[in-house]
Amino acid sequence: MEKREEVVSRLRGVPEGLPSVEEVRAMLAADPDLKCVVCYARISFDGRVKDAHGIEDQHRDMTETADNFRWLVVYRYTDNDKSASKETVVRDDFEQLLTDLTTGTTPEGYPIHGVMAVNDDRLYRRPSDWERYLKAFTSHEGRVYHDSNGVQDLYAEGFEIKGLVGVAMSLSETRKKQRRSRNSHRSRAIRGQPVSAWRPFGWDDDMTALRPKEAEAIRKAVHDVLAGASISEITKRWKEAGFLTSRGNPFQYQTVKQVLMNARLCGYREIKGELVRDGDDQPIVGEWEPIITPKEWYAVTAKIRERGRGSGLPRGGLVHKYLLTGILRCGNVLEDGTVCNHKMIGIKANDWLKYEHAYMCKKTVDGGCNKTYKRGDKTDKYIQRLVIAKLKAEAEAAQRDVPEWDKGDALERAIQSRKALEKRWQDGDVDDETFFRNLPPLEVRIKDLRADQAQHLARKAEAEAAREDIAKSWKSKTLTQRRELIKKAVHAIVALPGGKGNKVFDVDLLTPVWRSAE
Repeated sequence: MEKREEVVSRLRGVPEGLPSVEEVRAMLAADPDLKCVVCYARISFDGRVKDAHGIEDQHRDMTETADNFRWLVVYRYTDNDKSASKETVVRDDFEQLLTDLTTGTTPEGYPIHGVMAVNDDRLYRRPSDWERYLKAFTSHEGRVYHDSNGVQDLYAEGFEIKGLVGVAMSLSETRKKQRRSRNSHRSRAIRGQPVSAWRPFGWDDDMTALRPKEAEAIRKAVHDVLAGASISEITKRWKEAGFLTSRGNPFQYQTVKQVLMNARLCGYREIKGELVRDGDDQPIVGEWEPIITPKEWYAVTAKIRERGRGSGLPRGGLVHKYLLTGILRCGNVLEDGTVCNHKMIGIKANDWLKYEHAYMCKKTVDGGCNKTYKRGDKTDKYIQRLVIAKLKAEAEAAQRDVPEWDKGDALERAIQSRKALEKRWQDGDVDDETFFRNLPPLEVRIKDLRADQAQHLARKAEAEAAREDIAKSWKSKTLTQRRELIKKAVHAIVALPGGKGNKVFDVDLLTPVWRSAE
């Protein structure tokens, strides 16, 4: 099957087999009734198949119509998968058409005697585009225009107003369709029915039953992110496992983030980032099988936003290859009596050594003293054992749960106040000015309380996850997760030099600076 890009390219520009500009001008001299026309095709949505069949059908119909009129199609303009009603969408070929109509020729020099479209709403849906098109079209006399209504005289008196009326009706119909679509979408959401046009990752084609392997991958990803894993690591893991998005594409950072932050994971419905709620202001629960609990969803979304400074975007920074890079600090005492205190780096050990990596203080030109060197494998093993013991002791000591959220009554009062205000307004007891003056503060209060509730649920989920068996799960954790846990336990680890010629690994030369329990 021909690729979409190839189809669009073929349907753009000079049609195949068209005579040269000189030959066409000779044809015009021999037949004054011959018209050189250009065709414009556009479609807003190319469908799921993405094969450009919509614009292909339009150009075929226009070519057949041109043949019936004995018109010669000299150029084709094509905007595929582009809306004409949205101001933010730039239609490149439409803009090129306006330029060529003004100059009077196509980019190759063919004269333009007319324009064809299957319908006027292919060309314009906004008043500004209609006015620009009409000005460009009528910049030269004697042109013809053909659409679904047949040949029309755009030079006729009153046609500009007629066109504006048509644009207004088209805009009205477009907005009606959008409103019906939004209402239908929300109604289905309130009923808890799936509304996605594509099979969500983790669910089967019916969008309700789970796909076991995908669902398990999501559960593990959520658990790992809560334990410190990065989305980049999850992305790499899913790529290596051969997982594809519902549209058949390899996972990227952003698509993984979207999957993990989707309220569908815990059974909730959301529209444009807001949870859909019932009459009692409770989140609507969908008809599909959830993959994680609401508490886990609140926790993972809070964690992702926190890492991206509220946006969920990756912060960048270094991805370290060795466990204690930057955590170890050189404790060598310099000649002036001060301590070096420079962050140590991980390096690949020499091939003849029995271990694969080591840690060392940087050279003097890089700010270090180059006096402290530690064997990597034994240093990692010793520090991990200390950290696991510390975290285990803290988890066992913190037996109490996170206190229950104590602002539930405040949220309920705010919700009831908003409902009462809305009812009084609907009953005519308060005027519009009073209603809209008092509504925003209530909505802000409700929004702030819900955000506080979400943060509380996230802390509760993290507290429960912290009580897991650290020692048992440590081996399955990624390097990033282990580094995060170590940094939670210590401010730094001071490494003292071993002394000249001393090659025996001495744990007493490693001193963790523990963080105090909060």
